[in-house]
Formats: sequence, structure tokens, C-alpha cells
Amino acid sequence: MAGGAPRIFVSHLSGVAAFDPNGDQVGRVRDLVAMLRLGNRPPRLLGLVVELHTRRRIFLPMTRVTGVESGQVITTGVVNMRRFEQRPTERLVLGELLDRRVTLVETGEEVTVLDVAIQQLPSRREWEIDKVFVRKGKGGALRRRGETLTVEWSAVTGFTLEEQAQGAESLLATFEQLRPADLANVLHHLSPKRRAEVAGALDDDRLADVLEELPEDDQIEILGKLKEERAADVLEAMDPDDAADLLSELPEQDQERLLALMRPRDAADVRRLLAYEERTAGGLMTTEPIVLRPDATVADALARVRQQDLSPALAAQVYVCRPPEETPTGKYLGTVHFQRLLREPPATLVGRVVDTDLRPLAPETALPDVTSFFAAYDMVAAPVVDDSGSLLGAVTVDDVLDHLLPEDWRETEFPADTAAAPGPASASAPAPGVPGGDHAAH
Repeated sequence: MAGGAPRIFVSHLSGVAAFDPNGDQVGRVRDLVAMLRLGNRPPRLLGLVVELHTRRRIFLPMTRVTGVESGQVITTGVVNMRRFEQRPTERLVLGELLDRRVTLVETGEEVTVLDVAIQQLPSRREWEIDKVFVRKGKGGALRRRGETLTVEWSAVTGFTLEEQAQGAESLLATFEQLRPADLANVLHHLSPKRRAEVAGALDDDRLADVLEELPEDDQIEILGKLKEERAADVLEAMDPDDAADLLSELPEQDQERLLALMRPRDAADVRRLLAYEERTAGGLMTTEPIVLRPDATVADALARVRQQDLSPALAAQVYVCRPPEETPTGKYLGTVHFQRLLREPPATLVGRVVDTDLRPLAPETALPDVTSFFAAYDMVAAPVVDDSGSLLGAVTVDDVLDHLLPEDWRETEFPADTAAAPGPASASAPAPGVPGGDHAAH
């Protein structure tokens, strides 16, 4: 097993209970949702279909699953209660992959899929389907004859997407490993119809990341073509400051309708940001920096910094405040930089190593003054504090640059060897299903 991670056959998860961290049952697992990929690569497990006590079925992303065992599933406790709707690139593992007839690559023999196994990837919060349990012969799962064996996913064919297939599935599979900025570049050069198809097939988190990298016109166009409930889900997945920037471009009645569909806590963060002028520290900031109490330890701080969902700029420092720890916080006490954390013993209290010399930004600080602040103190992030001394959020250097660069900066062509992540294609390469590349889509 790679990295010592446990392997679980999905048939053992059917019907098991899903619990929140307090031990309360959320519902029961009825299926698993996976995304097939090109070239016999193992499918990525996106999440679980969980049936609530009310019989409603919801989608539980794997990013909100903290433990998977044969007898139970443990979640973060934060679940979206909207009804599950399967998307074009998604496959139900129990409902669509089991009992299928596939072919063994080595012998060409047809076999029946009885089960598949999932495994968590080392050092990541991602899961893949890596093994297939099959039976030889023409008998299905109920016919007890023929040899059974467990093989690698790549040892069978009949599951994966075809290279020549048209549609969003093939396109998304090809560009799966691109960074959000590079995938955004691909979408930007597609036709509006094709852009909407691809955007509709992306999962919420991926689409949120890509939207944050698109020009405002593309953002508004894509959001307008989504169902309102889906649009609200995507806005929830975006960084609050980016969601606020996008909503600020919409008519007020559209803003309110989408905010009403969002989770109250997410909507409250966005509403606070909408109250500030766009080109001020308050309008630029995110409301989700790392906030710790003064009695937290350096070990606690480093654990928070290691969270993979944090941007490098937000992970560069932690902010020490009196409770409450969620923005707006209690009294802001100061900042501890990441390098200082690395130099201190793990048991040291952050309140003892806090930097109180660096003055915070006021929410009304104008963009030119924010820029000067970053340049003068060589900062990648800065706290924003109100008149009462409460931490409101943090401005990061990427948001400052985004507002300083020309509006058409995303049109800049970067060298393919530096812009694109390793993968089957770069952002400047012709897209499958788009003859001649991006320009042919116009």
C-alpha cells in the first residue's frame, strides 16, 4: 500500500453511517462519486452520496471527510444540505462501475467487475480508485463460478474516457493537472457555449479556483449560466474577497438573491466585504486569515500553517488575538511570522514571540498606501484592524497585484515551460475537442 494508507473496498462502505466530529449521525453512505480520467489513470474519488434521515441524498466532498473505515465515515460536520445532482463528468461507483463487463489488458479476456478499492494518496487529502476485483467467465456477481482476482486499475479497459471523445469530459480530463490560472486561460479562449459546458462540468471547488483567475466579464457570464443554487455553492467555495468582488459587479437584486442562498456564515463574510470600497484594504482583504489566541503554542501555529488549502501568502504569518478567534476578532495583539515560528521550540506560547512593532492597516486605507506598505516592509500579507482594535482580515500580495496590473494582464502569453503544470498539455496547446486549439473556438 502506497505510503501505508489503508485500502478499502467500496462494497464495505455501502450503507455505513456517516458521523460528525461530535459522534452524531449525519446519514448513511449510498454511493461514491468518482471522475474518470484519460489513459487508464486511476479515477479520482470526488465524494460520497449520503442519505439523510429525511431520505434526501446530498453530496459530501472528500475534502470534508476526515476518516473512512469499513464501519463508519467521519466528517468535518460541515455539509451542504442541497440535493445531490450528478454531473456529466461524474460516475457513481456502486451504481455504474460495479457489474460492468471490462477487458483484461494482458489477455484480452472479458471479466465482470465485482468490487473496486479506494486508497488515500500520501500527504494529500485526495483519494483514488486503485484496484479492481473481477471475476472471469460470463457469470455476474450472483453467479458463483469462474476465477476471481484483484488487479490494478490500469490492468483493465472499458472504464476510462476515450482520447478522441468530444465534450467536457475529455477536455477536463486532459487539463486536470493544470493550475487554476492556466485552466482559466483555456476557458477564456473558448467560445461562450463551450466555456459554459466546461464550467458546468467542473466540481464546485475547482470552478471556484478557476473563476478567481478569470476576467470579470467571464466570471459574470459563467455565473449567470449556472443554476442559482449551484452559483451559490460556487460562491461559498471561493475566497470571500473574490466572491465579494464578483458579486459587486452584479445588480443589487441578484446579489441579495445569491447571498440568501449561501450558508449564513459565508454570506455574512461576503456582506462585510461588500461594505468597503473595492480599492481599499477592507475591500482587498480576506476574512479567513490564521488567527490564534496568545496561549496557543508554536506547534499549534505550525499545524495551522501546514494546512494545504492555505495560499502561501496567508500561510506566511499568523495573527494573535483575544477571543473570539473568528473575524472580526477580539483585541488584535500582533503578528508572528512563519520564519520566527521555525526558530522557536514547539511548546513556546505564540503570545511570547508576537511582533507588536508592525502597525496594521486600517480598513479604509487606499490601494496606493497599501502598496507602499507592502513595499516598505517587504510583506506578503498584512493585518487589517478597525478602530476598536479588532482584526477584520488580512490583505495578501496577490490581491494587491491583481488590482495594480492592467485589466488585460491575463491576456499575457507566458512561456509554456513555466506557465503550465506537468501534465498531458499546456495552457497554450490545442485543446482536445477544439480543432486547431483555442483560437478555433472563436
